[in-house]
Amino acid sequence: MSTLSDRDILKYLQFGWQLAIEPFDAKQLQPASYDVRLGGTFQVPTSVAYGERVSIDRAAGRFPRMQEWWSSNEDGLVVRPFVLNPGCFVLGTTVERVRLGKALIAKLDGKSTLGRLGLLVHCTAGYIDPGFDGQITLELFNCAPYPIELVPGVPIGQLRFEFLSSPCLHPYGSAGLGSHYQGQTGATPPKL
Repeated sequence: MSTLSDRDILKYLQFGWQLAIEPFDAKQLQPASYDVRLGGTFQVPTSVAYGERVSIDRAAGRFPRMQEWWSSNEDGLVVRPFVLNPGCFVLGTTVERVRLGKALIAKLDGKSTLGRLGLLVHCTAGYIDPGFDGQITLELFNCAPYPIELVPGVPIGQLRFEFLSSPCLHPYGSAGLGSHYQGQTGATPPKL
């Protein structure tokens, strides 16, 4: 695998090869990545009491319920920021929708400044499969000892694109793969 440079990212976008980012803004292009911005919807876990267990077993069916929280209006304008308290977790989303072809993957990393403030942008799911199409759900966790104000529209992370050695046989979203999040929009809660 090799990481795409800014030049390659532009070329792939221009010719529609393997990659689409909507909306695209050249100011968000970095030397070897593309900055994504925080969207205006959040999913807040609400139903699990402290100390109660959550099962990831489909048969058990115990998942935390999520409550959708909007911080922007229909035009995407910020109405209010979301305050993430210390030790708290929330799902967010990117403004950008990303489409990857069969020969390209993406990796999401948090912005350095946000990491230095104690904000984790993804806990485990920073890998985006070839064939994915949708907005990216963020797993936001505040590991700092102070509240962090999340303002929609600010750069929240960066996507690094890597070209596979050959196109995959079954891209994300193919029948039989169980690709739960293909086409997702907004902060998408877990689907087991």
